[in-house]
Amino acid sequence: MRITTKTMKLPFRRLKLKSRMMLILGLMALLQTSMLGWFAMQYLSQSLDDEIGLKTLHVAKTIAAMPEVTTAVLADNSSYLQPLSLTLANQTDARFVVIGNQQGLRLAHPNTAKLGASMMDDDNDNISPTLSHGRAVISKAKGSLGWSMRARAPIFGPNGEDIIGLVSVGYLLDNIDAVINKYRATLMWVILASFGFSLLTALWFANHFKKAIFGLEPEQIGQLYQERNATLESVREGIITTNADGEVTTINKAALHFLDLDKEKMWLGQNITTIMPNSPMLDHQLTATAAFEQEVWFNQKPFIVNRLPLLKQTQVIGVVASFRPKDELDLVSQELKHIQQYADSLRSQAHEYTNKLHTIAGLIQIGASDQALSLIGQENQAHQVLIKLLMDTVPDPILAGCLLGKFNRAKELGLELYIDPESHMSDLPLHIPRDQLVSMVGNIIDNAMEACLMSDASGNTVSISMTDYGTDLIFEVEDQGPGIDSNLHSVIFTKGYSTKHGEDHGIGLHLVQKLAARLGGYVAMENVTKGGSRLTISLPKQAPSL
Repeated sequence: MRITTKTMKLPFRRLKLKSRMMLILGLMALLQTSMLGWFAMQYLSQSLDDEIGLKTLHVAKTIAAMPEVTTAVLADNSSYLQPLSLTLANQTDARFVVIGNQQGLRLAHPNTAKLGASMMDDDNDNISPTLSHGRAVISKAKGSLGWSMRARAPIFGPNGEDIIGLVSVGYLLDNIDAVINKYRATLMWVILASFGFSLLTALWFANHFKKAIFGLEPEQIGQLYQERNATLESVREGIITTNADGEVTTINKAALHFLDLDKEKMWLGQNITTIMPNSPMLDHQLTATAAFEQEVWFNQKPFIVNRLPLLKQTQVIGVVASFRPKDELDLVSQELKHIQQYADSLRSQAHEYTNKLHTIAGLIQIGASDQALSLIGQENQAHQVLIKLLMDTVPDPILAGCLLGKFNRAKELGLELYIDPESHMSDLPLHIPRDQLVSMVGNIIDNAMEACLMSDASGNTVSISMTDYGTDLIFEVEDQGPGIDSNLHSVIFTKGYSTKHGEDHGIGLHLVQKLAARLGGYVAMENVTKGGSRLTISLPKQAPSL
């Protein structure tokens, strides 16, 4: 049972890419602006606390250094200090100014009911260091008038050493909170504006991104990427793609095999000239032209190449090239030719048997039954002998079928294909492809029959002998043609070379030599003394090592 990925998606993954991008970018913008806002508010609050604290300390030290304050404190003159403290608080915008003597008793306070009481009631921790050690202290604490930023400074006597009292100045924090709330409101508007701008930016970016990927979703892109890789590796053609800089962006296993490149090395990102120094792919990139079915040579091997520039609107962004060995095309073409020959042979055989059936039918109609039975016996005996010989000599049905087809073809052409009854070919190794084997044997038989049909041929018999004794398979085919000049034996296997006139020649023997070499064997030609020539194919039984 196939389970689709759609049923297994998380709720977030069910959203379209555009919605996902807007959600992610919006949340990121909100998180970032919120964190920045929180940090700004904390920094602002701390900065205001520090600024007001320093201001408070400065005011406290200034009041503590006033000579009239020192004189009044020494005399415990509360009636003088009380109105002075109110005046100083008003002038400095302080919430309170409290003055105490050496014992910490209040001599001035905004609340007259607290005069004469100990300042310890407000903050026991901060008064002692000021009175005992003469240190100025800044603190944030809750006093009798509420939470305040306060500073305490010691009042020194006339000699500048003795501590005779202290001054406490405070600013209520409600003023600070008002300032912070003002900035907080402004910051909230900035955060909302940033969030809205981020959503618009996310919307624009999502639309642009979707357009760039042709409206596909990430899962679809991943699936297409896997399909693309599978497709590249499934084709038998080599494929190489380069970008605008001539760097390799795609190369499949077939290309690595055809070009004899190291499969373990990373070729992606390499310039195409490092793989194929004289590659015209860069020329196609400059000219933006395509080329189809061109024959090129690389490492002394012929290839059929197609090149196509990749265009983005009118700009060339790369080139894709596909190629395949030319010999494989020739082999396929030759095999198709053999198939056509087999079909023609079967057609001629069917035509021949039809004529014979008509003859037998005519003999029966005119009452010549004995002659009809004799004709049937002759035909049946000849074929039975041939079939028995092939069954004893060549058990492999594919090779036997090839020889039977060639026998009938020779008969149709007025020739005789003689199969040596001493032949033996039953030990055919599995590693030898049967299609390649019959292609080689069929080619040399066809070549021998064509030699016998030449006008100066000395006979019409083609002989074949086969043996699988020893470590090699040996096929020998002799013809009674005019023979071939010994000086031409070295070039007779060259592709395109032929002693015959007309088209479709010069390929068969080249393919025979190519296939034999691929299987670790060889092909040899020699003239025979009685006229004609002999072609020998030798194939080792053991598979060639890689």
